[in-house]
Formats: sequence, structure tokens, C-alpha cells
Amino acid sequence: MTCDLNPGHSVLHRLDPRLKLAAVSAWSLLAALARTGPAAVFALAGALVFAGLGRLDPRTTARRLAAVNFFLIFIWLFLPFSVPGEPALTLGGLALTRPGLELAMILTLKVNAAALGALAFFGTSSITQLAAAARRLGAPEKLTAVFLLTLRYFHVLRLEYVRLRQALKVRAFRPGFDLHTLRTYANLVGILLVRGVDRAERVHAAMICRGYTGRFWFHDHFRFTGRDWLGAALLALMLTGGTALNVF
Repeated sequence: MTCDLNPGHSVLHRLDPRLKLAAVSAWSLLAALARTGPAAVFALAGALVFAGLGRLDPRTTARRLAAVNFFLIFIWLFLPFSVPGEPALTLGGLALTRPGLELAMILTLKVNAAALGALAFFGTSSITQLAAAARRLGAPEKLTAVFLLTLRYFHVLRLEYVRLRQALKVRAFRPGFDLHTLRTYANLVGILLVRGVDRAERVHAAMICRGYTGRFWFHDHFRFTGRDWLGAALLALMLTGGTALNVF
């Protein structure tokens, strides 16, 4: 089962999934530690390079980044007004400071760099490959199992939610700001939880019948090739450059 973000045969698709996990961790850390504008711009530029190498679909990527940037709106609403410094603009008696605007911009660049890097590397591997790579790198076995099963059955719960919403529409339900709407949505969530638990019990029983003993056996055998070593070297070079920009 794939992540359905970007199936294909790009350069990133052919890299070892263990390298991808390490790359996501390293690049996210680089973006998180960026303290200057040039370092944040470099992190985002590098993430754009990764997205190009992975041949991410522009529409799908933009839609996912839009969901991430939605939460950044609150940063832009409060941070420029709350950080002391030289005023850049005054609106209704409130001053937007230059340090506040710069900090909001740096945070925006950092978040998008980390998110785009994760989309580039995670979107070019299947769920089983990522789980197997995490297990090979020493991730706890239970955590790996939870990760695998959550992603595998998330779409099942989503389809159940869609069916419940359609059932409400057939019964002429129209949401509004009233107690009836709140009660209806509460019942919807409750039914979804009950059906989710029931589905989990049936899946667990089916797994036990097939010999499941608490361990997932992965058939993915990874081996570093010359392409992987070259990718690791280029990544290390980019990380060094980003670190230098952050320090100096």
C-alpha cells in the first residue's frame, strides 16, 4: 500500500527508505534551528529541490501546504504586534514592528521547509517501506505496528464517516448553530468511535487467526547502493551549508 502522495519513478523513489527517514529528520532539525532569514530561505530552497527531485504533483502539494499554512495565520495576526521593536506600520493604534514581521516570516519559511521536505521524502515511499525502514533503524516494534495499522486503516474510518454524513443528508439534516446540530454531531462521533472499535476487534481477530503474535514480518530488504551514498553525501553538504548560514 502506498502513501498515494506521489507514485512514480523519480530519483527520490529509488533512494533507500532508511536514507529518506534520516533526511527528513535532519532537514526538519535544520529548519527548526534556523534563526536567520538566509538560513530559513536556504532550508525552504533545499526543500523545493527535494520536491523537484521527487516530482511532486504541484496541485496536491499546494493543497497540503495550504492546510499547514492555515495555522500560520494566527502567527501573522498576533506576532507582528506583540514583538517589541521599531514600528514598520501602524494600524488603528496598533504598531506592526519590523522584528515581529521578520520573526513571523522566518517561522513561515521554517514550517514550509520542514513540511515540504517531509512530503518529498515520505511521499516517494510506500507505507510498508517506511515502517520497515523505521524498524531497521531501531524504532520500537509496537510503535512501528501502530504507525502501519493507523495509516493502513485510516481510509476505512474515513469511508465510514462519509457514509454516516450521507445518511444524515438523506434524512434531510441541515447543520446550524443550535443544540440539535451539536447533539447530531456528537452522535456521529460516538457512532464512528463504536464502529472503529468494532472494526479493530474484527481485524485483530483475523490477524490472530492468521498467526499474528505481535510482530510484523517485513519482506523489504534494503541495501545501500552508490546512488544512496551519493545522495547521503549531497545531503550532508547541504546540511553543512545550512548550518554555516545559521551560525554566521
